[in-house]
Amino acid sequence: MHPLKRLFIYARQYRRDAWIASLYSLLNKIFDVLPEILIGMAVDVVVNQKTSFLAGVGVVEPRDQLALLAILTVVIWVGESLFQYLYDVRWRNLAQNLQHDLRMEAYKHVQQLELAYFERNRSGNLLAILNEDINQMERFFNGGFNSLIQVFFGSFLVGGVFFILTKELAFLALIPVPFILYGAFWFQSKLATRYTSVRAAAGALAARLNNNLQGIATVKAYASEEIEARHIRAASNVYREKNAEAIMLSAAITPVIRIAILAGFTVTLLYGGFMALNGELGVGSYSALVYLTQRLLWPLTGLAELTDLYQRSMASIQRVMNLLDTPLAIQYGGKALPISLVKGDIKFSGIRFAYDAQDNQAALDQFKLHIPAGKTIALVGATGGGKSTITKLLLRFYDPQQGKILLDGNDIASLDLQQLRRAIGYVAQDTFLTDASIAENIAYGQPDASMDAIVAAAKAAEAHEFIERLPDGYATEVGERGMKLSGGQRQRLALARAILKNPPILILDEATSAVDNETEAAIQRSLNKLVVGRTSIIIAHRLSTVRHADCIYVLDHGRIVESGSHETLLSTGGVYAELWRLQTGEV
Repeated sequence: MHPLKRLFIYARQYRRDAWIASLYSLLNKIFDVLPEILIGMAVDVVVNQKTSFLAGVGVVEPRDQLALLAILTVVIWVGESLFQYLYDVRWRNLAQNLQHDLRMEAYKHVQQLELAYFERNRSGNLLAILNEDINQMERFFNGGFNSLIQVFFGSFLVGGVFFILTKELAFLALIPVPFILYGAFWFQSKLATRYTSVRAAAGALAARLNNNLQGIATVKAYASEEIEARHIRAASNVYREKNAEAIMLSAAITPVIRIAILAGFTVTLLYGGFMALNGELGVGSYSALVYLTQRLLWPLTGLAELTDLYQRSMASIQRVMNLLDTPLAIQYGGKALPISLVKGDIKFSGIRFAYDAQDNQAALDQFKLHIPAGKTIALVGATGGGKSTITKLLLRFYDPQQGKILLDGNDIASLDLQQLRRAIGYVAQDTFLTDASIAENIAYGQPDASMDAIVAAAKAAEAHEFIERLPDGYATEVGERGMKLSGGQRQRLALARAILKNPPILILDEATSAVDNETEAAIQRSLNKLVVGRTSIIIAHRLSTVRHADCIYVLDHGRIVESGSHETLLSTGGVYAELWRLQTGEV
């Protein structure tokens, strides 16, 4: 389906606005054409005076005729200005509303896509679609539609006047128009593929820039500024080259159209002049036709810019619509799950999961695990053993290829996805903080939380003391991704967020791996309070943080190889005991 048609289907709620805006554009063009006719009438009055056209309709005196033309001129210019204002407001507001709605719908759709989609697609490319591509569509609606309407309707109006005044000259003057239109559409078809490549190159460049800016500290630490500059230069050169290919073609449109316009204008000037000299055409009519020829043909040069803008917009709209058409692998609906009724009994039954469904190497294979309600279990083992995969499946970031995950006896695939996730508190190693105040970050997901509750959560997470020392306390802005805070401070805010949420299920994924010993001790004290009375899953490499868990599971290549309490596993002398000796130095 053509991208413009897809956009019209999407924007059906704005059809009334589009019709009204189009009506204003048409009325403006009617008033816009009339001044050329008034010029011809003025010449007719001066030359023919009491035998002019206006004399024939009852205004005999030349002075009265000129006064009437002056009044008509004022009316026409006021009308043209009024309808220009009205169509400008309508088209621009339509463009703003449409781009806002389209961006929000695209963003909401992106949020609902499964995590695997973000692993396959660069975030910079998504940013280019959500920002620049939608802005490109907005630019077309701002002025492109109005220009198209006025070019074609203006041609129709002027052509009609030509045929009223002289059919013979009209045919000759209008001969270039079909060639101009055909040429514009031919160029348009050739530009389509080029601008698709331009938008793809723009997305790749945005992805590279986004990646480098997010990792700027690492770039600086390794003195790799010049290396990354070369990468950006290469991506920017590809973007420049793709644009150059499009420019070579789009720049040729205007000169070609000018030649066709020259032919039409010359015919009117020369042939019409001969008709006026021979008395076959009035001087006033000839003057009007000369001006109208320019009014008819000259706006067609705008087809070059319009074609360029149109094709850029169509390429952008296609990318946005393709994003909206991306199917949701994990649906958000399902059976209601009131958080107050969640006990937290979790069972993994016969789970097989591979990040690449075609891969024979599964992250989890025939995995089974039962976590009784209210118990704290720990998952330990070498990197790549499947620990984080278990929590991602429980949160339904992914769905397993085989098996089921049951929560209080209900298959989580049948539960309302949002309510399932609201029942789980998740504290990750890489803490995400939004660019807002500390209070807003603690209340993230709980926007109605009172300030007293926020402070209480911060105290429980042992974060209150450092927050109070900040210049604006709880109103302190944390910056993008919380960059104004240390890693330990960000982690304590993440814990405060989980405490405020008070979920029946808690997941702690390497929550203390990136902090110093003092911070770890503070966080551990908070964790000991936090896990009480709720089902808790703790993932850790530091075994000291999980020694008090009700049960510890040792994973290797997606399978449980050992399980038991800390003391039991040490006495067994297996993998866990060896890991403990390595970390503590005990023999």
